[in-house]
Amino acid sequence: MGAVVLPTALHPQQWTATVWVLVLTTAAALLTRVFRRPALPKNAPMWYKKGDWPIVGSLEFYYGRRADFMKEALRATKTGNFSFYIGKKQLIGISGPEGRKLFFESKDLNFPQAFAELLTGQPQAPSHDPEDDFAQTFQRALVPLMKKDNFVKNLDLLTGDTRAACEALAAAPPSKADPDWKVTDPFESFYEIVYQLTMRTVGANDIADDPKLLRHTLSIFDWFENSDSFAKVIFPWLPTVNHYMRLYYGAKLAFVFKDIIDRRNKTGKKGNDALQFLMDRGLTLTNIVGFEIGALFAGQLNSGINAGYLQLFLTQNPEWMARLREEVDGVVARHRTSPAQSRADVLGTLTIEEWEGEFPLIDLALRETIRFCLPGATFRKNMSGRDIPIGESGEVIPDGAFAIFLVEDSLFGDWYTDKMKWNPSRYFEENAEDKKVPHAYMGWGSGRHPCLGMKFAKLEMAFITAYWVGMFDFEFSDKDGNKITPTSPLMMNRNLHSAKKPEKNMYLRYKLRED
Repeated sequence: MGAVVLPTALHPQQWTATVWVLVLTTAAALLTRVFRRPALPKNAPMWYKKGDWPIVGSLEFYYGRRADFMKEALRATKTGNFSFYIGKKQLIGISGPEGRKLFFESKDLNFPQAFAELLTGQPQAPSHDPEDDFAQTFQRALVPLMKKDNFVKNLDLLTGDTRAACEALAAAPPSKADPDWKVTDPFESFYEIVYQLTMRTVGANDIADDPKLLRHTLSIFDWFENSDSFAKVIFPWLPTVNHYMRLYYGAKLAFVFKDIIDRRNKTGKKGNDALQFLMDRGLTLTNIVGFEIGALFAGQLNSGINAGYLQLFLTQNPEWMARLREEVDGVVARHRTSPAQSRADVLGTLTIEEWEGEFPLIDLALRETIRFCLPGATFRKNMSGRDIPIGESGEVIPDGAFAIFLVEDSLFGDWYTDKMKWNPSRYFEENAEDKKVPHAYMGWGSGRHPCLGMKFAKLEMAFITAYWVGMFDFEFSDKDGNKITPTSPLMMNRNLHSAKKPEKNMYLRYKLRED
């Protein structure tokens, strides 16, 4: 009997009508289950169908037109809210005062799960629990590392790393165009400084102290960050190449940390760093690597880009270049104890309190730089188990759907004067443009999700900018060291899904300041 059934099963042309019905019915049910979109409820915002493709949805949102797509959709709706699909996922774009308030203040909208599903393609959490387990583990581990005690412990190392990087730049060969000047790409040199300071604070000193290992892990991070799989966001079950590449690079980073952990366990010699803190808390290797990837991603991606753009903006704004130079020189003058001390010597003696309190203009310059360097949109997921009303609009964010908020709606709101101009004075107390409406500025997060790493990000930017401005004169240039004027606005591509280095290299020419 079995010998007869098997050959028949291998030859579909011999199947009976009943078998064909069974196969086709099963296939149709499977395809429906995998690809059929859940219907939007009647009180969901208008479905914006332009650019919508069967099965995959609105690909423009993911591939190169994120901000433009949202702005076009917002203009097409009467309420300022709209719906669209990515695969089977329902996304609800919200805007305006009511949308802004809901997005930043609702306890029913979950950020970690939205990040996981829409940026990495991780599967949906198994319940309506407001935070998944790893999100809790990550936050519980990160919060102590972002406290003052950790900064005080690492202060000499952090300022030493920054000074050493600037001294390496000072020792670089002269430019082709003018031997008095040297040239750097700030999105390489400052990016590397930020990575070292971030590794020093949330990673391992073994890596931060080893230039070769530092470069190796930075290359792993860059590969990992560039291996996003949007196809997996649409089809979470799909085994994509980029997904496996992320697993591969995650494993490479795991081996680096495993070697350090094994060495410490074998020798009994503990480190005095974040890795040891995680080990002492009993985190598994998987959770340690997950934490390091998440912490480095959060700390590196934005700060690494902001560090470069801030210096570029200064070259185009002589007033603020002079303000920051005066601020740095004033701090140095107040704390200099000997004429023999250089500016870098004096900066190396400052306490955490002095770093945090005596560079307010650097802080405002960073604040304005962030306004120009946050692209795209941000997300929350409705995991409340019910539909959430959008203010008084009569519309809802369906249960299980994602709320999407256009970053530009806050960072380039109409309450900013001359909003396309880089102008940190808009945050002076007498102007306070970032406080004119609730959640007017979201560069450091807002509402229920403030940036956990804000203090460290401000601190490392004070280190980098104070040493750089204190030690060097610098100007916008080409790669050979010729002073030039930018041919296009210094503006992050608003359609990107996250901060990125400029597509076209930019350069600074610099030379040591004369005392």
